[in-house]
Amino acid sequence: MAGGLKEGFLRLGYYLLDPEHVARFQRLCGVRGTDTRVKVINGAPCIRHGDVQNGGGDGIRRRTAEAETDGEKRKNGEANGAVVPASRTGNGQPGGRDPDEHLEDGSEPDDARGSTVKPLRRNSLTGDVGQEFVIENKFLFYLFTFGTELGNELFYIMFFPYFMWNVDAYVSRRLVVVWVWVMYLGQCTKDVIRWPRPASPPVVKVEMFYNSEYSMPSTHAMSGTAIPVSLFLLTYGRWEYPLLLGLSLALSWCVLVCLSRIYMGMHSILDIIAGVLYSLLILVVFSPALDIIDTFNCTHRFAPLLIISLHVGLGLFSFTLDTWSTSRGDTAQILGSGAGIALASHINYKLGLLPDPPASMLPLYPQPLTLSLIGLCLLRFFLGVIILLATRAVMKALTIPLVCRIVGIPSDDVRKARQHMEVELPYRYIVYGTVGVNAFFLVPFLLGHMGLI
Repeated sequence: MAGGLKEGFLRLGYYLLDPEHVARFQRLCGVRGTDTRVKVINGAPCIRHGDVQNGGGDGIRRRTAEAETDGEKRKNGEANGAVVPASRTGNGQPGGRDPDEHLEDGSEPDDARGSTVKPLRRNSLTGDVGQEFVIENKFLFYLFTFGTELGNELFYIMFFPYFMWNVDAYVSRRLVVVWVWVMYLGQCTKDVIRWPRPASPPVVKVEMFYNSEYSMPSTHAMSGTAIPVSLFLLTYGRWEYPLLLGLSLALSWCVLVCLSRIYMGMHSILDIIAGVLYSLLILVVFSPALDIIDTFNCTHRFAPLLIISLHVGLGLFSFTLDTWSTSRGDTAQILGSGAGIALASHINYKLGLLPDPPASMLPLYPQPLTLSLIGLCLLRFFLGVIILLATRAVMKALTIPLVCRIVGIPSDDVRKARQHMEVELPYRYIVYGTVGVNAFFLVPFLLGHMGLI
């Protein structure tokens, strides 16, 4: 019986890992690869530049001599950062297809029903911009693009500080601890299992940025589960709001992020399920320890030394699991941010900044939503984000050449230099550690002196 149960789980696992399910979901949502059937323009057969088999990033492209020349121009333009239209008509004008273009059977090509576009961001490791694909449902495209951004750097650099500056520092500190452990364990697990991304074709790569990383488990699904669930657990009872509202928002957040990763062609169904379950397991283990960790970070006199040592040690361990990839930098970035925020929490406690409200004031009630309150929150947010973006830009410009000089690695090719652990680990750790300190200490300190907190 045990053997039959094991075999059943294996069959289920292989079934959920099948990339055809991802491709089927993409087609259902209106994502299609550009067609490779011979097209006829003004009576002559022609295969356009960018046509791929089933829209996969690994598809085989077939071109005419004219398309080859145009492709080299497009490639050079993209390498120099120029904005190049996704496709051109037979008359050389942008627009997706020639009005006289049709298939041999007289029907219109697939991309006549939607917009032919390319992935929004190139792969950060290889520079690959990906292949063209057709979007037939723009609403779902924008919806799932927003969903996948809920697990990216830009969201984190805005969400955690905003919550800190405008809502509740107590909850924000604990959310960061959850985020650091969930993302760190997820990235390390990827590099131990080493499963590739869904095959393309049949999958269409709507996103390319993380395509060089491993796939199992989905760290987007992990953070997309851990953050909303933790937010609900930490705020319900502390803040006064309807239970159904909190559960609905948490579930919607989680489902949107998980579905977006399948839509983008980055994960199989099995990757998503594993990410959700793994995240819940981590929450079960770490949630009871959140108070202990937060109290230690804020009050213990040796907290700064131990915080820095622990996060550096975890970074060194993760960098030994595999060769360099974008996940190495992401892991160092997460650890650096977590260390910086923990240090800022310690400084705030010592200086008496942003004290937690006493238990007698609980539960907290949201302030009435007025124009003045909205304006104040937005002012805090924009001033704070400007400081954080400036911090990141300045620290990047200073840190990479400095680290390269110290370790003796040429800095003329930044992408190549950052593939060395000796550069990437300290660079990410220092830059985002500084961003974390400024987000949770410097910005609230300045806003307080300006009378905005």
